[in-house]
Amino acid sequence: MAKLGTHKRPIIARVQTMERAEEIAYLCEQNGWIFTVGLEPDQPEDILDVLKMLKDKRPASPSGPPPRYSRNDYCPCGSEKKYKNCCWDRDHTERDSAKPEHPEQIA
Repeated sequence: MAKLGTHKRPIIARVQTMERAEEIAYLCEQNGWIFTVGLEPDQPEDILDVLKMLKDKRPASPSGPPPRYSRNDYCPCGSEKKYKNCCWDRDHTERDSAKPEHPEQIA
């Protein structure tokens, strides 16, 4: 099946007013989608194809934990040194200082 919004499978929308048709047309043109808008005042509005394309367009939210670096990777700061010889001590000192020295101090 062809991708929605292309010449082989255009977005089809049915609207009740000319203003709404212009709004849908503008939205599709801005995104480079091929579309057909029908103006039918006596029918209910149907813009499901447009909504589907807008949903698919949203950027994916970052998922998973942040990247981890091993001691022998190059440092992410861009110094071109190994991580263990550059920022390893600083990163692990900050992480360790955030932890309490004695767990019983928490309560």
